[in-house]
Amino acid sequence: MEINAKEFSNNDITVTYDPCQCTLSEVCAKELSDVFSNTVIPWINLDNATKTESIINQVKRCPSGALKFHLNNKKKAS
Repeated sequence: MEINAKEFSNNDITVTYDPCQCTLSEVCAKELSDVFSNTVIPWINLDNATKTESIINQVKRCPSGALKFHLNNKKKAS
């Protein structure tokens, strides 16, 4: 059985989560509990972050690489 990566977005950033790669270390929930939770569904709420940089820094600390991110393109005003 294949489990697809999950995707979570806000205006600035999209975070993907691959449950097959996750080692359940809970580093994300321990260090940035406003965004990552192990008790609330959906367990990633990007709108709870005060800065996009804090999400990026936390995703980079994921020991298994199950979390990844990319910045969303913003439309330019005409």
